[in-house]
Amino acid sequence: MSSRTVIRGGLVVTASDEIHADVLIEDGRVAALAATGTPAAEAFTAERVIDASGKYVIPGGVDGHTHMEMPFGGTYAADTFETGTRAAAWGGTTTIVDFAIQSVGHSLREGLDAWHAKAEGNCAVDYGFHMIVSDVNQETLKEMDLLVEEGVTSFKQFMAYPGVFYSDDGQILRAMQRAADNGGLIMMHAENGIAIDVLVEQALARGETDPRFHGEVRKALLEAEATHRAIRLAQVAGAPLYVVHVSATEAVAELTRARDEGLPVFGETCPQYLFLSTDNLAESDFEGAKYVCSTPLRPNEHQAALWRGLRTNDLQVVSTDHCPFCFSGQKELGRGDFSKIPNGMPGVENRMDLLHQAVVDGHISRRRWIEIACATPARMFGLYPKKGTIAPGADADIVVYDPDAEQVLSAETHHMNVDYSAYEGKRITGRVETVLSRGEPVVTEREYTGRKGHGVYTPRATCQYLN
Repeated sequence: MSSRTVIRGGLVVTASDEIHADVLIEDGRVAALAATGTPAAEAFTAERVIDASGKYVIPGGVDGHTHMEMPFGGTYAADTFETGTRAAAWGGTTTIVDFAIQSVGHSLREGLDAWHAKAEGNCAVDYGFHMIVSDVNQETLKEMDLLVEEGVTSFKQFMAYPGVFYSDDGQILRAMQRAADNGGLIMMHAENGIAIDVLVEQALARGETDPRFHGEVRKALLEAEATHRAIRLAQVAGAPLYVVHVSATEAVAELTRARDEGLPVFGETCPQYLFLSTDNLAESDFEGAKYVCSTPLRPNEHQAALWRGLRTNDLQVVSTDHCPFCFSGQKELGRGDFSKIPNGMPGVENRMDLLHQAVVDGHISRRRWIEIACATPARMFGLYPKKGTIAPGADADIVVYDPDAEQVLSAETHHMNVDYSAYEGKRITGRVETVLSRGEPVVTEREYTGRKGHGVYTPRATCQYLN
């Protein structure tokens, strides 16, 4: 039995086009588009008709950077794959790419299998995996080839967190050389963790223990230095590079310079760096702990460089780095010692709305919104055109979006499994109304109609900017 849906009368917005069109969906995929009111559109028939008059019809968001159930600092991220993907759906995101973790002394395969076990049968929307490489050795390097062949085509390394995820320059170079050969993409957490640890130790010795010092020791210059070093190592290896959660003006400048040189270097930022700042980290009564993440929030003046980078395409993607820890009982582990506050913030539900607010505020265009939130992450991580666009043959991951609805972001109303909102009380314009994942309604006129297990694992091709 085939199932058909028609979405009528909306403004279809993709990275490349805006057109008033009706969308025909058949068996989970986009079958056809036709300009609204034309005979072709009026010939579309279906059991389910969705009226999108006065609304945008946009591709489901692709969040290329989430951490569900991630172990960190003696605790775990508060969202499971079930709660986190449900929240993603509520926020108009229909695909996440999460990070499987290799533990030191263990194989990549063991880490990947563990993450498959967490996610399988639990997700409301589709998902893929990147692989965190914590232990570079000859066996690991061989495994990278096998993972690329089976659709895990990106590998994350850390210049931060000595003793946990940290790789030295030699290990990074070896992994980059392997990626240059097998088509994989190295994703880099670019902060000089060795130097930061010295500054942490010195700050604590001076009695500087409050959350705001987390931002002060993780200096923008140490993000820029690591970004520069990662770029040059990738250049030596002949490998592409994707720098995650870029937060600082100086780091953007390093990426811009490399791209001006014609290097295959890409950058991602996150909503927290675009909308929050060190003012939040400095909130009294330990409230600043809610905003502890790495790279850290920066002073307000860094935001202009990030917005400019998004407009000039020196930054290509906005992901969330969604890694939520409850304030009560988790963030509080760092009372009296900011270095023990679990690093991470909730955001998977807020990204599409915050970026629409950026359209309203004049930072970016509507098409650029879809480009940085849907199309480019899909291309970057080998999911396009299955994901990230509305075109015949694409998965029918589609959001009906009300650009005029007003909402106030709050922990009272969000669906993430965390006891605070990083954007508590923020008024924004625009709201998700209906969400389809592979043609199935997951959110229907602001009612949750999805189910765990609908979302399926999605193997990925290699980065589509390198073909």
